Amino acid sequence: MPPPLSQLVLDPRLRPWRYRAALLLFILIVMIGSIPGARAEIANVASGLVLHTLAYSCVTFLLYTGTSGSRTQRAAKAILGVMLMGAIDESIQSFLPYRHAALGDWMVDTCSALLTTSLLWALLPAPTEASQA
Repeated sequence: MPPPLSQLVLDPRLRPWRYRAALLLFILIVMIGSIPGARAEIANVASGLVLHTLAYSCVTFLLYTGTSGSRTQRAAKAILGVMLMGAIDESIQSFLPYRHAALGDWMVDTCSALLTTSLLWALLPAPTEASQA
């Protein structure tokens, strides 16, 4: 029996839950970022660079392990998904009078996805035929 953490990350039966968790995390990121003053308050603890890197690295991890296919297909899905999510997040911020959209934030999201998927692609075992479906 594999260790619990390995099973949580690699078990194909939990893949849909990891994918849903990625979507839920993204929704929470957008909701919390839309609260007036929340971003200013959290800036006392962490910079925007740190927040975007951590948040979208977690989303990338969940998307990569929550989708099916080869390592390359999973990486592509995770990167493109984060790029879209980051663009949506920044677009929503452009409509809020107390926030502003920043291309730099979207680029940090994208770079986080690229780095995270590169690490996952290199470190996690290649999916077997049975687990790719």
